[in-house]
Amino acid sequence: FRMHPISIPTIEKISPECVPLWLDLLPALSGEDTTKSFFQELVNILLSYVCKSFRRSSKVLDFHHPHQLREGLEGFSLELPDQPENLEQLLVDCRDTLKYGVKTGHPRFFNQLSSGLDVIGLAGEWLTSTANTNMFTYEVSPVFILMEEILLKKMQEIVGWSEEEGDGVFCPGGTMSNLYSVLLARYHFFPEVKTKGMTALPRLILFTSAHSHYSVKKSAAVLGIGSDNVVVVKCNDRGKMIPAELESSIITAKDQGCVPFYVNATAGTTVYGAFDPLNAIADICESHGLWLHVDAAWGGGLLMSNLHRVKLQGIERAWSVTWNPHKMMGAPLQCSAILGLLKDCNQMCAEYLFQTDKHYDTSYDTGDKTIQCGRHVDVFKLWLMWKAKGSEGFESQVNKCLENAEHLFDKLKQRPDFELVFKSKPEHSNVCFWYIPPGLRNMSPGPERNRRLHEVAPKIKAKMMEQGMAMIGYQPLGDKVNFFRCVFSNPATQTEDVDYLLEEIASLGHDICIRD
Repeated sequence: FRMHPISIPTIEKISPECVPLWLDLLPALSGEDTTKSFFQELVNILLSYVCKSFRRSSKVLDFHHPHQLREGLEGFSLELPDQPENLEQLLVDCRDTLKYGVKTGHPRFFNQLSSGLDVIGLAGEWLTSTANTNMFTYEVSPVFILMEEILLKKMQEIVGWSEEEGDGVFCPGGTMSNLYSVLLARYHFFPEVKTKGMTALPRLILFTSAHSHYSVKKSAAVLGIGSDNVVVVKCNDRGKMIPAELESSIITAKDQGCVPFYVNATAGTTVYGAFDPLNAIADICESHGLWLHVDAAWGGGLLMSNLHRVKLQGIERAWSVTWNPHKMMGAPLQCSAILGLLKDCNQMCAEYLFQTDKHYDTSYDTGDKTIQCGRHVDVFKLWLMWKAKGSEGFESQVNKCLENAEHLFDKLKQRPDFELVFKSKPEHSNVCFWYIPPGLRNMSPGPERNRRLHEVAPKIKAKMMEQGMAMIGYQPLGDKVNFFRCVFSNPATQTEDVDYLLEEIASLGHDICIRD
């Protein structure tokens, strides 16, 4: 499409008191033309940013330290004024906000599990904000409520549940989805907790793997169960929960007079991208009568791929599932679903919202099954993306991301200046590795080498952020010193970007100084 010329006057042309203010926008009586001009200029800014995000010659970020941003850069001030600023200044602020942020849609942004910039999803987010409605009742959100129902049923079908087994809700992120799962499990076994609280319950124990997301412990803390009552189950070298260790931990908890009730299995761990053996864990849960939750926040996207969904075999046996389309499926943040029966657990029947004598089917007033009241519309962008791509489009997207991971894995195996954290082919799109500077390549394994190697990734990352042409994360894990974790969820990333990343790391790290 073709943009029309904007008509907002510049500050140089007119006196400051004549520059349009927010009061000149709609709903002002004569505000339509000014509003159109303002939005046209804003769209120009956004379109320029989107195009730059996909341009490899542009930076991923223009890094500045917190104090530099706080103090102000080139007229960009974060301070809030008492008097209104004009629309020209607001547009400058919009431009600067994007300028000093991070282009997470850039093909060379490898830093987080959620990356990419889906243009259809972005359009969906714009429309969502324009509608500016709430997801608690059908009367204020009729189309979005029905879209959510259709999306949830589709996702439940893909998981392998029958229509009768399913329910769910979109909520703000995987941590909240996992919290819902613990809430559901506790209510299922001890419905009296809803009115009497934790004092009416025995000491409850839940189980999760050593490589699982920290949100499981956080959920136990928030819900009054206590993080000390989360048993961390050992994993094998590849980061998968060991079923025999789970069974042993359950038996030990029972022998101590505690009441096990919940097991969290992970489908796609945050660092290694590992998939717990779901069928073996489900067998143990059935044997002991425990709730099985599968945290597929990261790995759920693989269900869209006929080639890779086998890695989640057994997920249909879960009682609840977390799935984040804002990760592997590329939906704009945030877009997370908890699949599981919710209503009885959270229902409070607030009469000012959930009247039973409304003239429509009030089962579509879904707000009473959530712990929120106001709830953002997270479904439209995903619905629109699904319409644009179809299930086959998501499958191709997922497969491409895992092909990139395999390409990186193969490259790393061939290079003497890099070392893989584990030698087996990646299950997901996570690839973990060390860069080995020349001064460490001939050192014998041991504490001194580990101490020095631990400093390498942070130093390279700092230099990389200062230059701004790529971005990748690092972390230690267990007895492993700091290593890089490269993850692929951006459809814009090509093998040339993977090759660039390795050369960039090698270039930045070749002459790195590690103190004795």
